[in-house]
Amino acid sequence: MFHIRSLQEKDNAAIAQIIREVSKEFGLAAESGFAVADPILDNLYQVYSQPNAQYWVIENKQGDILGGGGLSPLMGDTETLEIQKMYFLPEIRGLGFAKQILAQCFSFSLAQGYCSCYLETTASLWQAVKLYEKLGFQHLEAPKGQTGHSHACEIWMEKIL
Repeated sequence: MFHIRSLQEKDNAAIAQIIREVSKEFGLAAESGFAVADPILDNLYQVYSQPNAQYWVIENKQGDILGGGGLSPLMGDTETLEIQKMYFLPEIRGLGFAKQILAQCFSFSLAQGYCSCYLETTASLWQAVKLYEKLGFQHLEAPKGQTGHSHACEIWMEKIL
């Protein structure tokens, strides 16, 4: 049994470790500029406690965090929220949690008055790309905003809400 809930400060270490593990699994090296290199990685609660930001985690009945994802304003674009740091341990992949978190992201975005969601990813995460396409994200020819990851992530996608 699992459930989705908002990130709490006590989750910082667990979600940072998951992001590091999954990044390593998929070859997303810090020195290449992927999210695993973000200086905020160990303090995600503080980041997602800001206005117009939210992060959700998946927790099992023992209280273990097994993944998560969130969004915050896209720097350089006042009408868009950026989907960020969606990482899941292997034991919960394929169970629909990414789709559920994305649905929460879309609802949150609309409730905050935003008209689109943006993300950057890489071809090695092809399963995620397929999900994004299925949920209505369109491929872009160039990155939006100033994420700091655009040189590492060669796939840019946006969903108009």
